[in-house]
Amino acid sequence: MALNSWALSGTWTVDADRAVAGAAAVKIAYQFHARDLHLVMGPETRGNAIRFRVLIDGKFPGSSHGLDIDEEGHGTVREQRMYQLIRQPGPIGDHAFEIEFLDAGVAAFSFTFG
Repeated sequence: MALNSWALSGTWTVDADRAVAGAAAVKIAYQFHARDLHLVMGPETRGNAIRFRVLIDGKFPGSSHGLDIDEEGHGTVREQRMYQLIRQPGPIGDHAFEIEFLDAGVAAFSFTFG
């Protein structure tokens, strides 16, 4: 993918302001250039918890994990807010990001970067 491009895979419903996962095992991929990557998201139905896994450049994030995931890229969406997924130490470069939602029902709104 080209820099600043993104793609969805799996069953999604896309509206003007969000994309909602209609099944488990759906993904969002993004090619980015930044130190931090955040995603504003939340469960479509209040009270649900949606598990997810993040990869950077096809690998577990390790020391590049954000506050909302562990070193193996696992996290859970429990409320609508901005989730810090990647926080890289060292120099900024181009990277491939992927998030897979292990449960249906997440609403993804926008990426932000730092």
